[in-house]
Parts: sequence; structure tokens; C-alpha cells
Amino acid sequence: MFYDAVKNDHGFEYDPFKAIMAPRPIGWISSLDETGVANLAPYSFFNAVADCPHYVVFGSKGRKDSLRNIEATGEFVCNMAVWDLRDEMNASSAAVDAGTDEFAMAGLTKADCRLVKAPRVAESPVAMECKHVETVNLPGHDIGADGYAIVIGQVIGIHIDDDYIEDGRVNTAAMKPIARMGYSEYAVVTEAFRMRRPA
Repeated sequence: MFYDAVKNDHGFEYDPFKAIMAPRPIGWISSLDETGVANLAPYSFFNAVADCPHYVVFGSKGRKDSLRNIEATGEFVCNMAVWDLRDEMNASSAAVDAGTDEFAMAGLTKADCRLVKAPRVAESPVAMECKHVETVNLPGHDIGADGYAIVIGQVIGIHIDDDYIEDGRVNTAAMKPIARMGYSEYAVVTEAFRMRRPA
């Protein structure tokens, strides 16, 4: 099949775009508001976009608490969502009032970061401390209504659980990271394979 993605005339009950842009890593973003209340929320449009220096990006539909907090404080943390924390990650996605501490709501432990004030998820095997670089409002829709903005952050510190470091490499598959797919579907990484680029 082919359909016009601008008109979005695919004819299905649900838009297939997210089902084919998959799997996508989950940006499990923690931040603090200006009064010091922690916020934790998963974002399904998230990825790394550069490695020297390290940059990450996530997309926010509307001006959610995470976006407001990050713009106010200039920092945030990306925590790895993994199989063992799938229920907690899902719980932190609930639509709750501003000022609600999703760490407490999901039964998670806050851990201090080294370079930013926002807490990280202690139970997560990886956390990346980030400085807010820029928010870019995407054209076509008002970000105050259901439009999108992308948040760009520079990773300035990385926490890795030592249990997953083997022979100088991170065993990512052993962490069992989960990823977002379409509809209400997720995927989990349990094994990895290697290929070398052609010389």
C-alpha cells in the first residue's frame, strides 16, 4: 500500500506511523520543578543524535511538566527503561496533576546525580545527566495546543551499573532495555549480534 502521509489517509483505525518507526528507545525523563518537586515521565520519541559531544533529543506533545521543568532549570536526566522496570515506567506515564511526584507514585527510589540537581532512577542500570541546549517548536501546530517541540540535551555525565560492565564493554542486552512500538506494544532486547563494517 501507499498513502499520503500529510493527508494521513491510510484508512486504518490507528495511524501506522509509530508501528513502522520501531522499535524506539524510551526516554524516561526525570526533572525538577522550580520548587524542587521531582517529575518522571516516559517519552516514546527519543534517541541519541550525536556522540562527540553526546546529544540526546526527545519530542514532547504539548507543554508537559517535563518540558516546563527543563526550560526553567536547564537540566534533566534520561533513565534507561528496562524489562524489570516496565510496570514502574508505565505507572509514571499516568496523566496526573502538576506537582505530583511520579517517583513516589511508581514506587521508585530517587538517587542523587553528580552534575545536575534532578534525581535519577536508582533502580535503572543507566542514567544520563543532561544540560538543556535548546527547545525547538516544530512547525504546523501550536505547542500550547497539541503541537510538538523537540528538546535537545547535551549529556554531561553517565551512570552505568557495574554489574553490566564485562571486559571493558557494556552488556546492553543483559539490561533488557525496552522500546516503544506502535499501538500499546513494546519490545525488549534480550540478545545482541555483531557485524563489522566493510573495509
